[in-house]
Amino acid sequence: MTGSVTLHDVARRAGVSLATASRALNGSANRVVGEELRERVLRAAAELRYSPNAHAQAMARGRTNIVGLSLHDIADPYFSAVAAGVMREAEAHGLLVTMASTERRPGAETDYVGAFRRHWASVVIVVGSRTDDRAATEQLAEELAAFEAEGGRAVAVSQPRLPVDTISIDNHAGARDLGHALHDLGHRRFAVLAGPTELLTATERVAGFREALTRHGGRLAPEHVVPGPFTRDGGYAAMRELLDRDPDVSCVFAVNDVMAVGAMAALRDRGIDPPTGMAIAGFDDIATLRDVNPGLTTVRIPLEEIGALAVRLALDDGVARPRVHRVAGEVVLRASTPRLSPPR
Repeated sequence: MTGSVTLHDVARRAGVSLATASRALNGSANRVVGEELRERVLRAAAELRYSPNAHAQAMARGRTNIVGLSLHDIADPYFSAVAAGVMREAEAHGLLVTMASTERRPGAETDYVGAFRRHWASVVIVVGSRTDDRAATEQLAEELAAFEAEGGRAVAVSQPRLPVDTISIDNHAGARDLGHALHDLGHRRFAVLAGPTELLTATERVAGFREALTRHGGRLAPEHVVPGPFTRDGGYAAMRELLDRDPDVSCVFAVNDVMAVGAMAALRDRGIDPPTGMAIAGFDDIATLRDVNPGLTTVRIPLEEIGALAVRLALDDGVARPRVHRVAGEVVLRASTPRLSPPR
């Protein structure tokens, strides 16, 4: 066979996964391939005359100034803010960004990473929470391993579940700190608009908020936790469902800002004026939503800087990989959660 042989071909000939083939040929900081498997992969590579320098050959043809950016939903200001940071930093390095929006379709991330690899992108950045679907995560991990085995660099903005450099937002701690801050303001009776139940970002934020309430002797009643899509309309529908239950709560935590905005609209449509009728808090501190009225209490995440950092990590050669860069949130208190005296 010729230089067109890919790592997929080697893995198939050796009867192993892409990730195993990559680790056998390139090594790994975290996993060791058994000697028998390693010999099988090396034998398959030799038989196929596989060259791990295919990506370098593509660079010589001038086709690798591309950053492939995969994100869940470009219409969501969370992802558009991260994308803005990626584009700004990429331009500073003479790189061109090709962007793909998965619309949260299962398997779409893996398909897009494969497409970026086949088109010889030099960098792939995957932005978006992992889900509880282990098979989908493993498939994406294998595709990313194949991309890096051929000379590319990959970075994830996500939970550290993938074998690449990862920027991990501390959702749990941010939501926990928000819970403490709201308790300090005198709020005691809470509900949560919890986002999608399968999304790890959402479950981490609910768990952190619940931990804070527990530390203060409070609890979240099951009927006060309402799941829903990570969108404005999802927040609107979840708040309507909560209100239909006639909850005895004074403050609602929506696990992202766009859900919080939808929740405010639902309250007004029911004749409840936030924050006097109900306090609202969100998470992310989306810049385009800072002018909503009342100003939204939230947890600030430096989204544009995270996008820029992802590019810098990808271009940082000569270091051991994969690395995990953790980003903390900062509670920002605004008018949507007034101080209560006495607490209620």
